[in-house]
Amino acid sequence: MLDPEKILVTKSFLPPKEEYKAYIDKIWNEGWLTNNGPLVKELEAKIKDYIGHPYISYVNNGTIAIQLALKVLGLKGSVITTPFSYCATTTTLLWENLEPIFVDINESDLNINPDLIEGAIRADTVAILATHVYGSPCEVEKIQAIAEKYNLKVIYDAAHAFGVTYKGKSLLKYGDISTCSFHATKVFHTIEGGCVLSQHESINDQIGKLKSFGHIQDEYYVAGINGKNSEFHAAMGLVNFNYLDHIISERKAIYKVYDENLDFSKLHKPTEKSLDTIYNYAYYPIVFRSKNHCNKIIEELEKSNIFPRRYFFPSLNRLKYITDQVSCPISESVSERVLSLPLYVGLSHQKVKEISSIINANS
Repeated sequence: MLDPEKILVTKSFLPPKEEYKAYIDKIWNEGWLTNNGPLVKELEAKIKDYIGHPYISYVNNGTIAIQLALKVLGLKGSVITTPFSYCATTTTLLWENLEPIFVDINESDLNINPDLIEGAIRADTVAILATHVYGSPCEVEKIQAIAEKYNLKVIYDAAHAFGVTYKGKSLLKYGDISTCSFHATKVFHTIEGGCVLSQHESINDQIGKLKSFGHIQDEYYVAGINGKNSEFHAAMGLVNFNYLDHIISERKAIYKVYDENLDFSKLHKPTEKSLDTIYNYAYYPIVFRSKNHCNKIIEELEKSNIFPRRYFFPSLNRLKYITDQVSCPISESVSERVLSLPLYVGLSHQKVKEISSIINANS
C-alpha cells in the first residue's frame, strides 16, 4: 500500500532555496520590484534564446497572454475553437466579445479536428484558436492551409507546450501568435506567468504597449491593461531555467514507468508522439472505456490518497454560460472518461507502479 502522503496530479518544482534567495537579495538591493525590471528582461532574453525567436513578450499569466493575442490582432466576429481545453481558452474569447464556434476533436490526440473546421466557417469568422492539448501538436499544416484559404488568423494556446519541438523547431513558433503559460503547475514555471510569441516585430511592439497600460512614460498609444510581471516571478523563472533539462528528463522517466506498467488493453493514451515531435512530458492522460469505469478508478485511487484530475472537464461547449451549445460528441464523451495521472519531479517510480497496479486491478 501507498504511504499516507497525499499524491496530487502535479506538484510544483521548487529549486534550491538559496539559489532563489540570491535573486531576491539582488531585488532587495536594487529596489526594482516590477515594471519591466532587469530580471524580467533577462528572462525574456533566455526564453528568446531557448525558443530561437526574437518576438516574445513575458506577461503575468497564460490567460492574459491569450487576451493580448486576440486584442493585438484586432479581431471582431467569430472564432473557430476547440471544446477540449482549459476554460480560459473559451473565456478569453468571451471577454474580448468574440463568439466561440466549437468544432469537435480527434479521438486519437484530443486536438481540434481540422477536417471539421472548414464546414464551421461563417461570414464573420476571423480566426482559429486551437490548443496543443497536453503539449501534443495540432495538425498545424492542415490548419495553416485552411487559414490561408479563408484569410483567417491562427492563434495557438500552447500553455502545455514549452519545451516541445515539432519538425525541428519550437511548437510555439507555429501560427500567427502562440501563447504559453508559466503557471506553477507547468513543466517550466515562474510561479505565475506566461508569454506571447508573435511572428512580426510590429505585433510584438504593440503587445509590449498593451501589457503596460498602453503607454510609455507620458506618451499614451492605446487603451492597455496591466499584463506585466514582477521581478520576483522572473527570478523563479531564471533559477528554474537551470533545471529545465533535469525536469523534463525526470518526467520522461516517470512517463516510461507508466508506459511499462499500465494495461493498455482497457484504456487509451492520447499522447503518443510522431517521429517529428520531441515531447516535454507535461501530462500523462489516459482515457477509459466509460464514464462509470473512470469514476470507479477515481474512487479506488482516492482510497489510497491519490488524486488524479479529470483534465479537461467539462467539454467547453457545455459550459452553462455558452448560449449556442452545439454538439461535440467526442469531446463531450472524452471529458467524462479522461484522467491525468500524477506526474512530477520527485514522484517515486515505486509509487507510479502502485498507481498503475490500482488502475489495472480495477479495469
